[in-house]
Amino acid sequence: MGQVQATTDREVTLQNIQELYRKFTDECPSGNLHLHEFKKIFGVSSKSPEEEVAFIELVFKSFDTNKDGKLDFMEYVAAVNLVLRGKLIDKLKWSFKIYDNDGNGCLTNQEVRRIVKIITKIKWHKDSNVETVDYICDRIFELTDKNKDSQISLEEFIEGAEKDPWLMEQLRLDLAPKSWFIKNQEKKT
Repeated sequence: MGQVQATTDREVTLQNIQELYRKFTDECPSGNLHLHEFKKIFGVSSKSPEEEVAFIELVFKSFDTNKDGKLDFMEYVAAVNLVLRGKLIDKLKWSFKIYDNDGNGCLTNQEVRRIVKIITKIKWHKDSNVETVDYICDRIFELTDKNKDSQISLEEFIEGAEKDPWLMEQLRLDLAPKSWFIKNQEKKT
């Protein structure tokens, strides 16, 4: 799957889509992108392989909209579009979806703690001690849970992230996937 360097102000042409499809079918002759192939494209450099695998699996599942365990071309295009061209609001909605493990539309402390622990190990390449994770989770809830019901709704999530730069850094699951994608695409061209 070749180099795709779209910018947010450039129109996606039929030729871009055709080239993306050609490269997709070259890499995925079955017509589907499986988890192991996805890991090659969107892999995380981490000294914490367990967290890396957990994170990539969460990301993969978030793009697998029909929940069949593989990405078809349309799901792949949606993923590429979000990673390379997505607007902040769309990336925050996607982040929320990853945090929301049970899919009920609200985040619990346990769900937030799970992702914070993974991200802490990946971002900072160190064990996420309980104090650090507790501090981050407590502060996230303090800044977002406006109605104090011990749950964070999508609206609270987005509003909090947009108002506070520290919170944005914690909530937005943007570990430079664009650079991962481009780096891996350059290797294939």
